[in-house]
Amino acid sequence: MNTSKLMQIEENNRKNISLLKAAWLIALVIIISKVIGFFRDVVIAKYYGVGLVSDAYFYAYQIPSLMLILFGGVGGPFHSAIVSVFSKIVTIDKETPKFAINLFNTFVNSTFLVCFVLTLLVFLFSDVICQIIISGGNPELISLASTHLKIMSPILVIGGLIGIYYGILVTYNEFLIPNISPMLVSFVIILTVSIAKNDSLGYALAFATTMGALVQFIFQLPKVLKLGYKYKPTLSCIKNKKYKNILELLFPSILSSTVGQIYIYVDMFFASQLETGAWTAIGYANRVFQFPVGILVTAFLVPLFPLFSKLVAQNDFNGIRYYFNKGIGLLNFAAFPILIGILLFSHDAIVILFQRGQFDSNATKMVTMALIFLSVSIIPYIFRDSLTRVYFAFNDSKTPFYVALSSVITKIFLNFIFVKPLGIGGITLSTSFVTLINGLLLGLFIRKKIKMDFNIYIKEFLIMSISALFAFLVGVVLYKYIIVSGLIGVIIKDTLIFLIITIIYAILTCLFKLSYAKELFLKIKYRMIK
Repeated sequence: MNTSKLMQIEENNRKNISLLKAAWLIALVIIISKVIGFFRDVVIAKYYGVGLVSDAYFYAYQIPSLMLILFGGVGGPFHSAIVSVFSKIVTIDKETPKFAINLFNTFVNSTFLVCFVLTLLVFLFSDVICQIIISGGNPELISLASTHLKIMSPILVIGGLIGIYYGILVTYNEFLIPNISPMLVSFVIILTVSIAKNDSLGYALAFATTMGALVQFIFQLPKVLKLGYKYKPTLSCIKNKKYKNILELLFPSILSSTVGQIYIYVDMFFASQLETGAWTAIGYANRVFQFPVGILVTAFLVPLFPLFSKLVAQNDFNGIRYYFNKGIGLLNFAAFPILIGILLFSHDAIVILFQRGQFDSNATKMVTMALIFLSVSIIPYIFRDSLTRVYFAFNDSKTPFYVALSSVITKIFLNFIFVKPLGIGGITLSTSFVTLINGLLLGLFIRKKIKMDFNIYIKEFLIMSISALFAFLVGVVLYKYIIVSGLIGVIIKDTLIFLIITIIYAILTCLFKLSYAKELFLKIKYRMIK
Protein backbone atom coordinates (compact mmCIF):
# COMPACT_ATOMS: atom_id res chain seq x y z
CA MET A 1 0.00 0.00 0.00
CA ASN A 2 1.51 3.35 -1.02
CA THR A 3 2.21 6.23 1.35
CA SER A 4 -0.55 8.53 0.02
CA LYS A 5 -3.19 5.85 0.51
CA LEU A 6 -2.01 5.19 4.07
CA MET A 7 -2.17 8.92 4.80
CA GLN A 8 -5.72 9.07 3.38
CA ILE A 9 -6.84 6.15 5.58
CA GLU A 10 -5.26 7.79 8.62
CA GLU A 11 -6.98 11.08 7.81
CA ASN A 12 -10.37 9.32 7.42
CA ASN A 13 -9.90 7.58 10.77
CA ARG A 14 -8.99 10.88 12.42
CA LYS A 15 -12.06 12.61 10.99
CA ASN A 16 -14.27 9.69 11.96
CA ILE A 17 -13.07 9.76 15.58
CA SER A 18 -13.48 13.54 15.68
CA LEU A 19 -17.00 13.25 14.24
CA LEU A 20 -18.04 10.62 16.78
CA LYS A 21 -16.58 12.63 19.68
CA ALA A 22 -18.47 15.72 18.54
CA ALA A 23 -21.64 13.65 18.07
CA TRP A 24 -21.43 12.15 21.57
CA LEU A 25 -20.76 15.53 23.14
CA ILE A 26 -23.69 17.14 21.31
CA ALA A 27 -25.90 14.14 22.10
CA LEU A 28 -25.11 14.48 25.82
CA VAL A 29 -25.94 18.20 25.84
CA ILE A 30 -29.12 17.62 23.82
CA ILE A 31 -30.23 14.83 26.15
CA ILE A 32 -29.92 17.21 29.10
CA SER A 33 -31.70 19.94 27.12
CA LYS A 34 -34.47 17.57 26.08
CA VAL A 35 -34.96 16.34 29.64
CA ILE A 36 -35.31 19.93 30.84
CA GLY A 37 -37.62 20.61 27.89
CA PHE A 38 -39.72 17.63 28.88
CA PHE A 39 -39.94 18.91 32.43
CA ARG A 40 -41.06 22.27 30.99
CA ASP A 41 -43.82 20.52 29.01
CA VAL A 42 -44.85 18.56 32.11
CA VAL A 43 -45.18 21.81 34.04
CA ILE A 44 -47.20 23.43 31.24
CA ALA A 45 -49.43 20.34 30.97
CA LYS A 46 -49.98 20.33 34.74
CA TYR A 47 -51.16 23.94 34.92
CA TYR A 48 -52.91 24.31 31.54
CA GLY A 49 -53.90 20.73 30.56
CA VAL A 50 -55.29 20.07 27.09
CA GLY A 51 -57.99 22.66 26.53
CA LEU A 52 -58.84 26.23 25.49
CA VAL A 53 -55.85 28.05 27.05
CA SER A 54 -53.26 25.50 25.87
CA ASP A 55 -54.77 25.49 22.37
CA ALA A 56 -54.67 29.31 22.25
CA TYR A 57 -51.00 29.32 23.29
CA PHE A 58 -49.88 26.62 20.87
CA TYR A 59 -51.86 28.09 17.96
CA ALA A 60 -50.34 31.53 18.62
CA TYR A 61 -46.85 30.14 19.17
CA GLN A 62 -46.83 28.63 15.69
CA ILE A 63 -46.00 32.02 14.13
CA PRO A 64 -42.98 32.92 16.34
CA SER A 65 -41.82 29.29 16.28
CA LEU A 66 -41.24 29.77 12.56
CA MET A 67 -38.37 32.04 13.59
CA LEU A 68 -37.15 30.12 16.64
CA ILE A 69 -37.30 26.59 15.27
CA LEU A 70 -36.84 27.03 11.54
CA PHE A 71 -34.78 30.23 11.33
CA GLY A 72 -33.01 30.00 14.67
CA GLY A 73 -32.79 26.22 14.93
CA VAL A 74 -30.48 23.52 13.67
CA GLY A 75 -30.88 23.09 9.93
CA GLY A 76 -32.93 26.27 9.63
CA PRO A 77 -32.33 28.64 6.70
CA PHE A 78 -30.19 31.18 8.58
CA HIS A 79 -28.07 28.55 10.26
CA SER A 80 -27.60 26.57 7.04
CA ALA A 81 -26.78 29.61 4.89
CA ILE A 82 -24.24 30.97 7.39
CA VAL A 83 -22.47 27.61 7.80
CA SER A 84 -22.40 26.94 4.06
CA VAL A 85 -20.83 30.33 3.19
CA PHE A 86 -18.63 31.08 6.21
CA SER A 87 -17.11 27.57 6.43
CA LYS A 88 -15.56 28.28 3.00
CA ILE A 89 -14.17 31.76 3.78
CA VAL A 90 -12.79 31.43 7.33
CA THR A 91 -10.13 29.22 8.90
CA ILE A 92 -10.88 28.05 12.43
CA ASP A 93 -7.35 28.36 13.82
CA LYS A 94 -6.64 31.78 12.25
CA GLU A 95 -7.77 35.31 13.02
CA THR A 96 -11.17 36.17 11.58
CA PRO A 97 -10.68 38.28 8.41
CA LYS A 98 -12.17 41.76 8.33
CA PHE A 99 -14.34 41.08 5.26
CA ALA A 100 -15.98 38.13 7.13
CA ILE A 101 -16.81 40.43 10.07
CA ASN A 102 -18.30 43.03 7.70
CA LEU A 103 -20.30 40.33 5.93
CA PHE A 104 -21.61 39.10 9.31
CA ASN A 105 -22.69 42.60 10.40
CA THR A 106 -24.34 43.32 7.07
CA PHE A 107 -26.40 40.15 7.44
CA VAL A 108 -27.27 40.91 11.09
CA ASN A 109 -28.44 44.45 10.31
CA SER A 110 -30.46 43.56 7.21
CA THR A 111 -32.07 40.67 9.10
CA PHE A 112 -32.98 42.91 12.03
CA LEU A 113 -34.63 45.51 9.78
CA VAL A 114 -36.71 42.95 7.88
CA CYS A 115 -37.73 41.04 11.01
CA PHE A 116 -38.60 44.23 12.89
CA VAL A 117 -41.09 45.15 10.17
CA LEU A 118 -42.55 41.63 10.34
CA THR A 119 -42.88 41.94 14.12
CA LEU A 120 -44.85 45.17 13.79
CA LEU A 121 -47.17 43.62 11.22
CA VAL A 122 -47.80 40.54 13.36
CA PHE A 123 -48.44 42.68 16.45
CA LEU A 124 -50.87 44.99 14.64
CA PHE A 125 -52.76 42.27 12.75
CA SER A 126 -52.61 39.41 15.26
CA ASP A 127 -56.42 39.10 15.33
CA VAL A 128 -56.61 38.71 11.53
CA ILE A 129 -53.77 36.14 11.55
CA CYS A 130 -55.47 34.08 14.26
CA GLN A 131 -58.80 34.17 12.43
CA ILE A 132 -57.04 32.69 9.40
CA ILE A 133 -55.03 29.95 11.16
CA ILE A 134 -57.88 28.98 13.52
CA SER A 135 -60.70 29.26 11.00
CA GLY A 136 -62.68 26.47 12.63
CA GLY A 137 -62.22 27.69 16.20
CA ASN A 138 -64.67 29.57 18.42
CA PRO A 139 -64.39 33.38 18.93
CA GLU A 140 -63.08 32.99 22.50
CA LEU A 141 -60.21 30.79 21.32
CA ILE A 142 -59.34 33.18 18.47
CA SER A 143 -59.38 36.24 20.77
CA LEU A 144 -57.19 34.59 23.39
CA ALA A 145 -54.72 33.31 20.77
CA SER A 146 -54.52 36.83 19.30
CA THR A 147 -53.44 38.26 22.66
CA HIS A 148 -50.84 35.49 23.09
CA LEU A 149 -49.48 36.27 19.63
CA LYS A 150 -49.07 39.97 20.46
CA ILE A 151 -47.06 39.07 23.55
CA MET A 152 -44.81 36.66 21.60
CA SER A 153 -44.39 38.78 18.43
CA PRO A 154 -40.85 40.04 19.41
CA ILE A 155 -39.63 36.47 18.92
CA LEU A 156 -39.71 37.13 15.16
CA VAL A 157 -36.73 39.47 15.56
CA ILE A 158 -34.97 37.42 18.22
CA GLY A 159 -35.30 34.13 16.32
CA GLY A 160 -33.65 35.41 13.17
CA LEU A 161 -30.66 36.74 15.14
CA ILE A 162 -30.33 33.47 17.06
CA GLY A 163 -30.03 31.64 13.75
CA ILE A 164 -27.19 33.88 12.53
CA TYR A 165 -25.18 33.61 15.75
CA TYR A 166 -25.88 29.87 15.88
CA GLY A 167 -24.46 29.48 12.38
CA ILE A 168 -21.26 31.37 13.24
CA LEU A 169 -20.65 29.23 16.33
CA VAL A 170 -21.17 25.96 14.42
CA THR A 171 -18.82 27.16 11.66
CA TYR A 172 -16.08 27.37 14.30
CA ASN A 173 -17.01 23.94 15.71
CA GLU A 174 -18.46 25.59 18.82
CA PHE A 175 -21.33 23.13 19.33
CA LEU A 176 -21.89 23.38 23.08
CA ILE A 177 -23.20 26.94 23.48
CA PRO A 178 -25.86 26.72 20.71
CA ASN A 179 -27.13 23.43 22.12
CA ILE A 180 -27.08 24.61 25.74
CA SER A 181 -28.92 27.87 25.03
CA PRO A 182 -32.40 26.29 24.42
CA MET A 183 -32.28 25.03 28.04
CA LEU A 184 -32.48 28.64 29.17
CA VAL A 185 -35.86 29.06 27.44
CA SER A 186 -37.17 26.06 29.37
CA PHE A 187 -35.80 27.38 32.68
CA VAL A 188 -37.47 30.78 32.18
CA ILE A 189 -40.83 29.16 31.31
CA ILE A 190 -40.69 26.69 34.21
CA LEU A 191 -39.84 29.41 36.72
CA THR A 192 -42.45 31.88 35.46
CA VAL A 193 -45.31 29.38 35.15
CA SER A 194 -44.55 27.89 38.57
CA ILE A 195 -44.68 31.34 40.18
CA ALA A 196 -47.82 32.43 38.28
CA LYS A 197 -49.88 29.38 39.32
CA ASN A 198 -53.19 31.18 38.86
CA ASP A 199 -52.45 32.27 35.28
CA SER A 200 -55.89 31.25 34.03
CA LEU A 201 -55.49 32.85 30.58
CA GLY A 202 -51.89 31.82 29.87
CA TYR A 203 -50.47 35.35 29.57
CA ALA A 204 -47.55 34.53 31.87
CA LEU A 205 -46.72 31.52 29.68
CA ALA A 206 -46.62 33.67 26.53
CA PHE A 207 -44.49 36.33 28.25
CA ALA A 208 -42.06 33.71 29.56
CA THR A 209 -41.65 32.29 26.06
CA THR A 210 -40.61 35.71 24.73
CA MET A 211 -38.22 36.37 27.60
CA GLY A 212 -36.72 32.89 27.22
CA ALA A 213 -35.91 33.54 23.57
CA LEU A 214 -34.20 36.82 24.51
CA VAL A 215 -32.10 35.07 27.17
CA GLN A 216 -31.14 32.38 24.63
CA PHE A 217 -29.84 35.04 22.23
CA ILE A 218 -27.91 36.95 24.91
CA PHE A 219 -26.23 33.72 26.04
CA GLN A 220 -24.62 33.27 22.59
CA LEU A 221 -23.22 36.82 22.37
CA PRO A 222 -19.97 36.57 24.41
CA LYS A 223 -18.51 33.64 22.46
CA VAL A 224 -19.30 35.21 19.08
CA LEU A 225 -17.66 38.45 20.22
CA LYS A 226 -14.62 36.47 21.37
CA LEU A 227 -14.32 35.00 17.86
CA GLY A 228 -13.88 38.54 16.58
CA TYR A 229 -17.41 39.29 15.34
CA LYS A 230 -17.97 42.65 17.01
CA TYR A 231 -21.21 44.36 16.11
CA LYS A 232 -21.17 47.40 13.81
CA PRO A 233 -24.22 49.22 12.34
CA THR A 234 -23.14 48.67 8.74
CA LEU A 235 -24.54 47.44 5.43
CA SER A 236 -21.18 47.75 3.65
CA CYS A 237 -21.26 44.25 2.14
CA ILE A 238 -24.75 44.56 0.68
CA LYS A 239 -23.29 44.26 -2.86
CA ASN A 240 -20.70 41.66 -1.86
CA LYS A 241 -20.70 38.39 -3.82
CA LYS A 242 -20.62 36.35 -0.60
CA TYR A 243 -23.65 38.24 0.71
CA LYS A 244 -25.45 37.39 -2.51
CA ASN A 245 -24.42 33.76 -2.00
CA ILE A 246 -26.09 33.82 1.41
CA LEU A 247 -29.26 35.31 -0.10
CA GLU A 248 -29.22 32.77 -2.93
CA LEU A 249 -29.21 30.02 -0.32
CA LEU A 250 -31.46 31.84 2.11
CA PHE A 251 -34.53 32.79 0.12
CA PRO A 252 -35.28 29.35 -1.39
CA SER A 253 -34.49 27.82 2.00
CA ILE A 254 -36.86 30.23 3.75
CA LEU A 255 -39.51 29.42 1.18
CA SER A 256 -38.85 25.71 1.74
CA SER A 257 -39.21 26.15 5.50
CA THR A 258 -42.31 28.25 4.96
CA VAL A 259 -43.77 25.44 2.90
CA GLY A 260 -43.08 23.17 5.86
CA GLN A 261 -45.10 25.61 7.95
CA ILE A 262 -47.91 25.44 5.40
CA TYR A 263 -48.17 21.74 6.27
CA ILE A 264 -48.59 22.81 9.88
CA TYR A 265 -51.22 25.42 9.02
CA VAL A 266 -53.09 22.80 7.03
CA ASP A 267 -52.98 20.56 10.10
CA MET A 268 -54.12 23.45 12.30
CA PHE A 269 -57.15 23.94 10.05
CA PHE A 270 -58.13 20.28 10.29
CA ALA A 271 -57.37 20.11 14.04
CA SER A 272 -59.63 23.13 14.66
CA GLN A 273 -62.51 21.05 13.28
CA LEU A 274 -61.91 18.33 15.90
CA GLU A 275 -62.49 18.31 19.66
CA THR A 276 -61.05 21.00 21.93
CA GLY A 277 -57.43 20.25 22.75
CA ALA A 278 -56.69 18.45 19.48
CA TRP A 279 -53.92 20.84 18.44
CA THR A 280 -52.35 20.71 21.90
CA ALA A 281 -52.38 16.90 21.76
CA ILE A 282 -50.61 16.91 18.38
CA GLY A 283 -48.05 19.36 19.80
CA TYR A 284 -47.27 17.13 22.78
CA ALA A 285 -47.03 14.07 20.52
CA ASN A 286 -44.51 15.90 18.36
CA ARG A 287 -42.49 16.85 21.44
CA VAL A 288 -42.32 13.25 22.63
CA PHE A 289 -41.34 12.17 19.10
CA GLN A 290 -38.67 14.85 18.82
CA PHE A 291 -37.07 13.86 22.13
CA PRO A 292 -35.17 10.81 20.79
CA VAL A 293 -35.22 11.82 17.12
CA GLY A 294 -33.91 15.31 17.82
CA ILE A 295 -31.04 13.89 19.85
CA LEU A 296 -30.08 11.49 17.05
CA VAL A 297 -30.42 13.83 14.09
CA THR A 298 -28.84 16.86 15.75
CA ALA A 299 -25.96 14.92 17.29
CA PHE A 300 -24.79 13.57 13.93
CA LEU A 301 -25.92 16.14 11.37
CA VAL A 302 -24.63 19.25 13.18
CA PRO A 303 -20.95 18.16 12.91
CA LEU A 304 -21.55 16.50 9.51
CA PHE A 305 -22.95 19.56 7.75
CA PRO A 306 -19.77 21.73 7.88
CA LEU A 307 -17.82 18.62 6.85
CA PHE A 308 -20.12 18.12 3.82
CA SER A 309 -19.58 21.77 2.82
CA LYS A 310 -15.79 21.44 3.03
CA LEU A 311 -15.82 18.17 1.04
CA VAL A 312 -17.91 19.83 -1.70
CA ALA A 313 -15.41 22.70 -1.85
CA GLN A 314 -12.63 20.09 -2.28
CA ASN A 315 -14.65 18.10 -4.86
CA ASP A 316 -14.21 15.06 -2.61
CA PHE A 317 -17.36 13.17 -3.64
CA ASN A 318 -16.08 9.87 -2.23
CA GLY A 319 -15.79 11.57 1.14
CA ILE A 320 -19.39 12.80 0.92
CA ARG A 321 -20.66 9.32 0.07
CA TYR A 322 -18.61 7.75 2.87
CA TYR A 323 -19.77 10.12 5.61
CA PHE A 324 -23.37 10.17 4.37
CA ASN A 325 -23.66 6.37 4.52
CA LYS A 326 -21.80 6.24 7.84
CA GLY A 327 -23.96 8.93 9.41
CA ILE A 328 -27.34 7.75 8.16
CA GLY A 329 -26.46 4.13 8.90
CA LEU A 330 -25.69 4.91 12.54
CA LEU A 331 -28.85 7.02 12.78
CA ASN A 332 -31.05 4.22 11.44
CA PHE A 333 -29.36 1.62 13.62
CA ALA A 334 -30.37 3.61 16.72
CA ALA A 335 -33.76 4.69 15.31
CA PHE A 336 -35.36 1.25 14.89
CA PRO A 337 -35.35 0.37 18.62
CA ILE A 338 -36.79 3.83 19.31
CA LEU A 339 -39.60 3.16 16.81
CA ILE A 340 -40.38 -0.16 18.50
CA GLY A 341 -40.35 1.53 21.89
CA ILE A 342 -42.84 4.20 20.81
CA LEU A 343 -45.21 1.65 19.27
CA LEU A 344 -45.16 -0.54 22.39
CA PHE A 345 -44.94 1.93 25.27
CA SER A 346 -46.40 5.22 24.00
CA HIS A 347 -49.50 5.08 26.24
CA ASP A 348 -47.50 4.18 29.33
CA ALA A 349 -44.98 6.93 28.56
CA ILE A 350 -47.66 9.62 28.22
CA VAL A 351 -49.25 8.54 31.52
CA ILE A 352 -45.90 8.66 33.32
CA LEU A 353 -44.77 11.95 31.78
CA PHE A 354 -47.92 14.06 31.62
CA GLN A 355 -51.01 12.61 33.32
CA ARG A 356 -51.39 14.84 36.37
CA GLY A 357 -53.19 18.04 37.30
CA GLN A 358 -55.26 19.34 34.36
CA PHE A 359 -53.87 16.61 32.05
CA ASP A 360 -56.43 13.77 32.36
CA SER A 361 -56.89 10.27 30.85
CA ASN A 362 -58.70 11.64 27.79
CA ALA A 363 -55.71 13.88 27.06
CA THR A 364 -53.45 10.82 27.37
CA LYS A 365 -55.59 8.96 24.84
CA MET A 366 -55.45 11.86 22.35
CA VAL A 367 -51.68 12.30 22.58
CA THR A 368 -51.05 8.55 22.33
CA MET A 369 -53.11 8.27 19.15
CA ALA A 370 -51.22 11.15 17.53
CA LEU A 371 -47.82 9.81 18.63
CA ILE A 372 -48.29 6.26 17.30
CA PHE A 373 -49.08 7.41 13.77
CA LEU A 374 -46.31 10.02 13.85
CA SER A 375 -43.68 7.50 14.97
CA VAL A 376 -43.62 5.65 11.63
CA SER A 377 -42.03 8.73 10.06
CA ILE A 378 -38.78 8.35 12.02
CA ILE A 379 -36.83 6.50 9.31
CA PRO A 380 -37.93 8.70 6.35
CA TYR A 381 -37.40 11.75 8.60
CA ILE A 382 -33.75 10.81 9.09
CA PHE A 383 -33.26 10.10 5.37
CA ARG A 384 -34.89 13.38 4.28
CA ASP A 385 -32.97 15.56 6.74
CA SER A 386 -29.64 13.88 5.96
CA LEU A 387 -30.07 14.38 2.21
CA THR A 388 -31.17 17.99 2.73
CA ARG A 389 -27.78 18.72 4.33
CA VAL A 390 -26.07 17.34 1.22
CA TYR A 391 -28.15 19.67 -0.99
CA PHE A 392 -27.23 22.66 1.20
CA ALA A 393 -23.55 21.68 1.02
CA PHE A 394 -23.88 22.02 -2.77
CA ASN A 395 -25.42 25.50 -2.24
CA ASP A 396 -28.74 24.14 -3.48
CA SER A 397 -31.76 25.02 -1.35
CA LYS A 398 -34.08 25.29 -4.36
CA THR A 399 -34.56 21.55 -4.88
CA PRO A 400 -35.71 20.89 -1.26
CA PHE A 401 -38.06 23.86 -1.68
CA TYR A 402 -39.64 22.54 -4.89
CA VAL A 403 -39.96 19.07 -3.37
CA ALA A 404 -41.65 20.47 -0.26
CA LEU A 405 -43.92 22.74 -2.33
CA SER A 406 -45.06 19.84 -4.52
CA SER A 407 -46.20 17.96 -1.42
CA VAL A 408 -48.63 20.59 -0.09
CA ILE A 409 -51.50 19.29 -2.21
CA THR A 410 -50.58 15.76 -1.14
CA LYS A 411 -50.77 16.84 2.50
CA ILE A 412 -54.24 18.36 2.07
CA PHE A 413 -55.45 15.30 0.15
CA LEU A 414 -54.15 12.84 2.76
CA ASN A 415 -55.71 14.85 5.60
CA PHE A 416 -59.09 14.65 3.85
CA ILE A 417 -58.68 10.87 3.56
CA PHE A 418 -57.31 10.07 7.03
CA VAL A 419 -58.83 12.63 9.43
CA LYS A 420 -62.42 11.46 9.18
CA PRO A 421 -61.78 7.79 10.11
CA LEU A 422 -58.75 8.35 12.40
CA GLY A 423 -59.29 11.82 13.89
CA ILE A 424 -56.08 13.20 15.42
CA GLY A 425 -54.16 10.11 14.27
CA GLY A 426 -55.11 10.88 10.67
CA ILE A 427 -53.30 14.23 10.81
CA THR A 428 -50.03 12.71 12.06
CA LEU A 429 -50.30 9.73 9.70
CA SER A 430 -50.53 12.08 6.71
CA THR A 431 -47.40 13.84 8.03
CA SER A 432 -45.55 10.50 8.01
CA PHE A 433 -46.55 9.82 4.40
CA VAL A 434 -45.50 13.30 3.25
CA THR A 435 -42.11 12.87 4.96
CA LEU A 436 -41.63 9.58 3.11
CA ILE A 437 -42.59 11.09 -0.26
CA ASN A 438 -40.26 14.07 0.24
CA GLY A 439 -37.35 11.79 1.14
CA LEU A 440 -37.87 9.62 -1.95
CA LEU A 441 -38.00 12.66 -4.25
CA LEU A 442 -34.82 14.14 -2.74
CA GLY A 443 -33.08 10.79 -3.20
CA LEU A 444 -34.15 10.73 -6.84
CA PHE A 445 -33.02 14.28 -7.70
CA ILE A 446 -29.66 14.14 -5.86
CA ARG A 447 -28.27 12.15 -8.81
CA LYS A 448 -27.99 15.42 -10.74
CA LYS A 449 -25.26 16.52 -8.32
CA ILE A 450 -23.63 13.35 -7.04
CA LYS A 451 -24.13 9.64 -7.54
CA MET A 452 -24.92 8.43 -4.04
CA ASP A 453 -24.37 4.76 -3.18
CA PHE A 454 -27.92 3.97 -2.06
CA ASN A 455 -27.35 0.22 -2.51
CA ILE A 456 -25.47 0.21 0.79
CA TYR A 457 -28.32 2.13 2.44
CA ILE A 458 -31.00 -0.24 1.11
CA LYS A 459 -29.09 -3.38 2.13
CA GLU A 460 -28.53 -2.10 5.67
CA PHE A 461 -32.13 -0.85 5.88
CA LEU A 462 -33.50 -4.31 5.04
CA ILE A 463 -31.28 -5.98 7.64
CA MET A 464 -32.41 -3.53 10.31
CA SER A 465 -36.08 -3.80 9.28
CA ILE A 466 -36.18 -7.61 9.52
CA SER A 467 -34.35 -7.59 12.85
CA ALA A 468 -36.62 -4.85 14.22
CA LEU A 469 -39.80 -6.64 13.11
CA PHE A 470 -38.81 -9.84 14.92
CA ALA A 471 -37.83 -7.89 18.04
CA PHE A 472 -41.16 -6.01 17.92
CA LEU A 473 -43.18 -9.26 17.77
CA VAL A 474 -41.29 -10.58 20.79
CA GLY A 475 -42.03 -7.29 22.56
CA VAL A 476 -45.77 -7.55 21.81
CA VAL A 477 -45.90 -11.05 23.33
CA LEU A 478 -43.97 -10.01 26.43
CA TYR A 479 -46.07 -6.87 26.90
CA LYS A 480 -49.29 -8.88 26.67
CA TYR A 481 -48.37 -11.64 29.10
CA ILE A 482 -46.36 -9.73 31.72
CA ILE A 483 -48.99 -8.28 34.08
CA VAL A 484 -48.01 -5.69 36.68
CA SER A 485 -49.73 -3.09 38.83
CA GLY A 486 -48.75 0.37 39.98
CA LEU A 487 -46.62 3.05 38.36
CA ILE A 488 -43.31 1.58 39.51
CA GLY A 489 -44.34 -1.83 38.19
CA VAL A 490 -45.16 -0.37 34.76
CA ILE A 491 -41.79 1.44 34.61
CA ILE A 492 -39.88 -1.74 35.53
CA LYS A 493 -41.90 -3.84 33.06
CA ASP A 494 -41.45 -1.46 30.13
CA THR A 495 -37.74 -0.96 30.85
CA LEU A 496 -37.15 -4.71 31.05
CA ILE A 497 -39.02 -5.42 27.81
CA PHE A 498 -37.21 -2.59 26.00
CA LEU A 499 -33.83 -3.94 27.10
CA ILE A 500 -34.76 -7.44 25.90
CA ILE A 501 -35.98 -6.34 22.46
CA THR A 502 -32.95 -4.05 22.02
CA ILE A 503 -30.59 -6.94 22.77
CA ILE A 504 -32.51 -9.21 20.37
CA TYR A 505 -32.36 -6.52 17.68
CA ALA A 506 -28.61 -6.00 18.18
CA ILE A 507 -27.88 -9.75 18.10
CA LEU A 508 -29.90 -10.28 14.92
CA THR A 509 -28.23 -7.37 13.12
CA CYS A 510 -24.86 -8.76 14.20
CA LEU A 511 -25.77 -12.20 12.83
CA PHE A 512 -26.67 -10.48 9.55
CA LYS A 513 -23.13 -9.00 9.65
CA LEU A 514 -24.22 -5.38 9.97
CA SER A 515 -21.05 -3.36 10.59
CA TYR A 516 -22.55 -1.06 13.26
CA ALA A 517 -23.72 -4.02 15.35
CA LYS A 518 -20.33 -5.71 15.08
CA GLU A 519 -18.60 -2.50 16.17
CA LEU A 520 -20.99 -2.24 19.13
CA PHE A 521 -20.29 -5.81 20.29
CA LEU A 522 -16.53 -5.33 19.91
CA LYS A 523 -16.65 -2.16 22.02
CA ILE A 524 -18.72 -3.92 24.72
CA LYS A 525 -16.31 -6.87 24.69
CA TYR A 526 -13.33 -4.50 24.93
CA ARG A 527 -14.89 -2.64 27.86
CA MET A 528 -15.64 -5.89 29.70
CA ILE A 529 -12.10 -7.19 29.20
CA LYS A 530 -10.62 -3.84 30.23
